[in-house]
Amino acid sequence: MDSIEAIDLDFMAEDLPKILVSMKMGANRIREIVLSLRNFSRLDEADMKPVNIHEGIDSTLLILQNRFKQTSGNAGIEIIKEYGDIPLVECYAGQLNQVFMNLISNAIDALDSYNSKRTLEDIEANPSQIVIRTQLRNSDRITVQIADNGPGMTEVVKQRLFDPFFTTKAAGKGTGLGLAISAQIVAEKHNGSIWCISEPGQGAEFWVEIPINQSSKLATASTATLSRI
Repeated sequence: MDSIEAIDLDFMAEDLPKILVSMKMGANRIREIVLSLRNFSRLDEADMKPVNIHEGIDSTLLILQNRFKQTSGNAGIEIIKEYGDIPLVECYAGQLNQVFMNLISNAIDALDSYNSKRTLEDIEANPSQIVIRTQLRNSDRITVQIADNGPGMTEVVKQRLFDPFFTTKAAGKGTGLGLAISAQIVAEKHNGSIWCISEPGQGAEFWVEIPINQSSKLATASTATLSRI
C-alpha cells in the first residue's frame, strides 16, 4: 500500500494513456519529417524522371513549418496553396525542391523583416501570407508562383536579384547565392525560366516555368525580371 501511494498509482493510471498518445503522435511526426526529408532530397532519384511537383512543395513546407507557425514571439505566416491540375513533370526533383526551398525561405525572411517594423495592430489587420500557385500553361509547361505580401522591392534591387553574392539581408543572414543557384537550376538544368514581379509596398511574386517534358524546350529567355502590372 505504501508503495502504491509512493508512486501515485491513480495519477499514473490517468496520465499514462495521455503519455502514450503523445508518444504515438511524436513518433508519427518524426516519421512524416523523415519521409519529407527523403522526398525533398530524392537521393535515390538522381536521374531526371517524371515527378509530382506538389509533393515536392509540400515536403518543403513541412521542413520549413517551424519558421511560419505562430508562436508567442512570432505572428505567424499563413500559407495558401492554390494547386492547379498539372501532370507529372520531368525534372531533377531534388534540385527543383531546392529552388522551392530558396524561394519560400526568402519570402519568410522578407515577411519576418517587414513584421519587425510593423505594429501588432497592423499585423493583425493585414496578416502575413505566402500564396503558392501552380498551373498548366499551353499544355507543354507548368508554372509555380510563390507570392508574399511583404514590403516588395525597388527596380534597382529587382534587376540584381539573380546576381551571385547579391543580397539585401544583413551581414551573416544570407550569402546571396540562393537565387543565383535557383536560376541556374531552372534555366540550365530544366530549360526553364525564373523571374520576379514586384514593386515597393506590393509584395513580391516569383515565377518558375519549366517544360513538362525536357524534349519540349522553352523558347523564352532563361531569366527575366518584370514589373507588377
